[in-house]
Amino acid sequence: MQKWIMSGLLGVAFIMAIVLIFTLPGKEEVAKEAKPTMPEITLNADQADAIIKANCISCHGDQLQGQVGPNLQKIGATLSADQLYGIIKKGKGQMPTFKDRLKDEEIANVALWLAEQK
Repeated sequence: MQKWIMSGLLGVAFIMAIVLIFTLPGKEEVAKEAKPTMPEITLNADQADAIIKANCISCHGDQLQGQVGPNLQKIGATLSADQLYGIIKKGKGQMPTFKDRLKDEEIANVALWLAEQK
């Protein structure tokens, strides 16, 4: 009786291993998610300003002076547009992800605008 139970458990474990092999993301997919690529766009400062007012001032302040979130007034002096894009898209620490709230182009536009703040 115990042999049948052990054989059944081993069979279930084997089937689960096969399913995981074919469903887990590969190295390339994980690397792509870890470092998102910023789309090439032209900065639209008015649109970036509107997005920031609608999404960022509650944590970063109306002048981006920092409140709950850090001061962003001179963030371009320390972070590049690509780095800012990754942080906005994926989130970091207490900062939430915006990948579900904003389009990639909107995130890139905000990142470009912030990168100019030096």
